[in-house]
Amino acid sequence: MNSSDPKRATQPGIETAERPPMTIEVFFDFICPWCLIGKRNMDAAVRRFAGLRPDVPLAVLWRSHQLLPDTPLNGKDYQAFYLDRLGSPEAVAARRAQVQRAGYHAGVEFAFDRIGVLPNTAAAHQLVAYAASRGSEAQLASLIDRMFTAYFMEGENIGEPRILEQLGLECGLDYAGLTDHLAESGRHMLHSSHRVNGVPHFVFNAGYALSGAHSPDAIFEAMVLAVRD
Repeated sequence: MNSSDPKRATQPGIETAERPPMTIEVFFDFICPWCLIGKRNMDAAVRRFAGLRPDVPLAVLWRSHQLLPDTPLNGKDYQAFYLDRLGSPEAVAARRAQVQRAGYHAGVEFAFDRIGVLPNTAAAHQLVAYAASRGSEAQLASLIDRMFTAYFMEGENIGEPRILEQLGLECGLDYAGLTDHLAESGRHMLHSSHRVNGVPHFVFNAGYALSGAHSPDAIFEAMVLAVRD
C-alpha cells in the first residue's frame, strides 16, 4: 500500500500525531462585572474555535486574583463603597450604565440594585480550587458561572459559606466533601502568587495575552494565532 493512501491513518494499530492542546488561563475575580462579560465572550469564542478546530484539545485554567484582598471577611456595604469610590450618585449611575450596555451584548443582565454586600471573595476562590481538584471540568465551569450570576443578577452574598454551599450543591459537588471543605477552609484570606495588573486577563498557550473584556471575535483571533505558533 502506498504510504500516502488516505485510508492508512484509519487502520487499526496505526497512530496519528495528536495536536498540541490549546490552554487559556483566565485571571478573574467575582466582584468584577467585566470578568463576567469577559467569560461570556470567551465562551462564545471557545464554541466558535471548537467548531473550526475540533482536532485541537482545549483546556481553560481558572486563576484566582482578588482585586480587593483587604475587604473585611464579613464584607462592606456595596452601595456605599461605590458611592465613596466614584464620588457621586451620578458617577455611579454612569458607570453602571456603561457596564450594563457591555453586558447586554454578552447576554448578561446586571442587577446592581440588588447587591447589598461587597464580599471578600477569598472563600469563593477557595471553593473554585476545591472544585478544580475534586469535581469535573463541567462542574467547575458551572460553579464559576453560577457564582457570577448569583452575585450580579440575584444579589447573593458569595462571601457567606451558606450561600457557597448552596451554589456548590446546585452544580453537583458532593455534599459531604463540600461541607467538609467549607468547615475546614473557614474564612481565611486568599494568598495568590499570580501577578497581573488587572482582570479579566487571558493568556493563550502561554504566549498571547489579552487584558480586559474583549469581544468574542478578538478572543477567537487570539486563539487562532496561538495555535499557529
